[in-house]
Amino acid sequence: MPTYHYRCKNCQYDFTEQQSFNDDPITVCPRCGQAQIRKIFSAVPIEFKGHGFYRTDSGSHSSSSSK
Repeated sequence: MPTYHYRCKNCQYDFTEQQSFNDDPITVCPRCGQAQIRKIFSAVPIEFKGHGFYRTDSGSHSSSSSK
């Protein structure tokens, strides 16, 4: 289940909540009760694993011709 980060614009309360994709977003602050909640979006770290992500892994290797 994804975890979402929320912040209240009224009281600045920050919290995270695990929600299903089918759940409605939270709109009311659990601390002050105002409908001032906004989702906070942040960059997601990316990890490249496996073959093909490095210069030495991509393309065909040509053999050097002997003279």
